[in-house]
Amino acid sequence: MNIILLGPPGAGKGTQAKRLQDAYGIVQLSTGDMLRAEVTSDSALGRQVKAVMDAGRLVADDILIALIDHRIDRPDCAKGFILDGFPRTVTQAEALDTMLAKKHLKLDAVIAMVVDDAALVTRISGRFTCATCGTGYHDQFKPTKVHDVCDVCGGRDLTRRTDDSASTVAARLKAYHELTKPLLPYYRAHGILHEIDGMADIAAVAAQIDAVLIKAGALPKRARNSKKSVSSR
Repeated sequence: MNIILLGPPGAGKGTQAKRLQDAYGIVQLSTGDMLRAEVTSDSALGRQVKAVMDAGRLVADDILIALIDHRIDRPDCAKGFILDGFPRTVTQAEALDTMLAKKHLKLDAVIAMVVDDAALVTRISGRFTCATCGTGYHDQFKPTKVHDVCDVCGGRDLTRRTDDSASTVAARLKAYHELTKPLLPYYRAHGILHEIDGMADIAAVAAQIDAVLIKAGALPKRARNSKKSVSSR
């Protein structure tokens, strides 16, 4: 199966992509990870990417498409891929469709995780982590039992990501919606857009995604049987 996961920062795309990768053997493809890997490989494309990044410029659409084109030819993508963070514009979506068509491939589904912005700001901005053992906490949903002391290791070095402040998260959400909004009618017109409740708990979001993929015929027969057995428990 070949799918795109759309959703703002903190919506849980990474969690769901990893679950799909583990359950069905399809590979999560992050353009950021691919860019770094290509640069490290010192390939001709990697050197081109490095030159652009070193100059402080945005990587052009044709380079990103070439990167994805090259990546999905690898054996680990034989069962499919999950694109996370791409496309971001209709132009990129059109270029992706053209590239896939040349390979006689297509997208099975584009899944958009719909979120409540205010609730998501609360979810993200309240996160903090123990720098000593890595245990994660939340001001509202999972506070420490003793103020400023890690429950697990007793450490007092509790940190927050600088980009998790309420104002920064709100700005990231605004940018996401501005970029993503034109993609929704594009994929809706292609009949492959599916919007799900991204504010539900992890298991409920997973069930929604599996239901979409089953309906789209993207899951193999074994996965469908597995889904039924999980639902019956």
